[in-house]
Amino acid sequence: MRQYFEKMDALGKPLLPRQVEGMQDNRVEVEAIMAEIDAEIDRIKNFGVSTEALHKRGEMTVWERIDYLVDPGTFCPLHTIYDPEQEESGQTNVVDGLAKINGKWCVVIGFNNKWIAGAWIAGQADNNLRVTDMAKILHLPLVWLVNCSGVKLTEQEKVYANRRGQGTCFFRHAELEQDGVPVIAGIYGTNPAGGGYQGISPTILLAHKKCNMAVGGSGIVGGMSPKGSFDLEGAEALIEATKHFKAVPPGSVNIHYNKTGFFKAVYETETQVLDAIKEWMAYLPAYDPKFFRVAEPAEPKFPSTDLASIIPVNKKKVYSFEDVLARLTDNSEHMEFRSGYGPEMYCGLVKVDGLLVAVIGNCQGLLLNYPEYTDEYHGIGGKLYRQGLINMNEFVTLCGRDRVPIIWFQDTSGIDVGDTAEKAELLGLGQSLIYSIEQTELPMMLVVLRKGTAAAHYVLGGPTANNHNAFTLGTAVTEINVMHGETAAAATYSRRLVKEKDASKSLDPAIEKMNDLVHHYAETSRPMYCAKQGFVDEIVRFEDIRKYMVAFANGAYQNPKSICPQHHMILPRLIRSQVVTGLPLRPTC
Repeated sequence: MRQYFEKMDALGKPLLPRQVEGMQDNRVEVEAIMAEIDAEIDRIKNFGVSTEALHKRGEMTVWERIDYLVDPGTFCPLHTIYDPEQEESGQTNVVDGLAKINGKWCVVIGFNNKWIAGAWIAGQADNNLRVTDMAKILHLPLVWLVNCSGVKLTEQEKVYANRRGQGTCFFRHAELEQDGVPVIAGIYGTNPAGGGYQGISPTILLAHKKCNMAVGGSGIVGGMSPKGSFDLEGAEALIEATKHFKAVPPGSVNIHYNKTGFFKAVYETETQVLDAIKEWMAYLPAYDPKFFRVAEPAEPKFPSTDLASIIPVNKKKVYSFEDVLARLTDNSEHMEFRSGYGPEMYCGLVKVDGLLVAVIGNCQGLLLNYPEYTDEYHGIGGKLYRQGLINMNEFVTLCGRDRVPIIWFQDTSGIDVGDTAEKAELLGLGQSLIYSIEQTELPMMLVVLRKGTAAAHYVLGGPTANNHNAFTLGTAVTEINVMHGETAAAATYSRRLVKEKDASKSLDPAIEKMNDLVHHYAETSRPMYCAKQGFVDEIVRFEDIRKYMVAFANGAYQNPKSICPQHHMILPRLIRSQVVTGLPLRPTC
């Protein structure tokens, strides 16, 4: 199949000096937004117990542990500033992402021992489920760095219970193991109650000599009072019990290595635990990337630093999606699927680190004499129409057949609306795309380049594709909302304006509320808010997008559940047959 993959079609154009110069203000604005994100990351890393204090105790921070554990330059952090419950620390108390350990890709997550000794806190349960979902979708090993003091007891109602509460993670661990996905844990510190289950639920347990894990800790064991309240006698008894269990905490290495044998091994130093994880990663099954590569890896012909000079912060300005893609794919090459059909969408095959990946993305700009089902208006790039939806349905279905993982790029204003659009079956075709995605059983990732709007945000591989979307990235120009703020304000207050006008009342109060709603939409759609609430899993710089694509592609191909031999694939043959039979090529988008 070398004739299909080794040399694909050229993609994109170099930027002209005047283009770079004209986007100077854009680059400054992009960097200012990313500086705000960077400042929040630094705040989180420095919150709680100081690094120096941990070092005095003989502990590394979770970031130091991960840095030591993973292969240099491979860590792709996710959920760094995620804080859906507005916890007082402004984070979820776990650090996670994709990385290589000893040459093999995995999902890695560790408790932040700088805040309440790695406690369960509000928002963490959902973070943990996102991480286990990622391991399941990519079929990758999950590596835990357990250092968990259990529930933040003063806010247990936000942490402990519920269908997607903290204990759900333990069922997910069992689910992963039954799916053939191992969970490896390096265990540090004191891990009582929930922390004990964080320790016991993985597949392989590698312990630091000072760690322990137990059903209950000293405070729990010593604090069980049958009276239903406390008095001086009870307080004195609690003091004595606490002293005893602090000196000899339950579930120490002596118990779980020498007696139960739960710990596979015990190590003197923190780094020895991490070295042991590296050793155990070597024992896990993984295809060599060469098994699936369709060509030798290559860097894009054009630098990713160009992207801030291509993608405008101003959502009303357009750009070439193909120029974006040319900064992200091997050798800036592609094979576009049905290039003359559905011009609002790009569908095609590309190479990422030599591996075959499908790409679907919104094209921008005015589409004259389109859509084909009306002459009342022209199409606009970013909006979905009949042909584009049909084309994506077919492409996604074929990707499922050929076992090609998909990367989605969103910059969408929604789906065409009105009776004309309803007659064109757009409502049904949107749900058809969801059905097509669901039946593929393919890993997918999403980059919300700019706008993620209305139902289009769902159907274009959105985070709501729980069984397929491994993770979603945002950028400095990401904006996610059900509709634009002005549109929402008009829809909400238009009838009130009519009533006030008919009653000869002042329109100023309604106008003030409309402007307040516009401001609210702006504040709750911007990149920082999207990352805090989990609308995206990480905000990244434009030039880092390819790094995540490489991690995704290699992760998806490392140990897939099913494979399609390259010489059995249909998609590349269909694409080439279009060219052979002389079908017209769509203009560059």
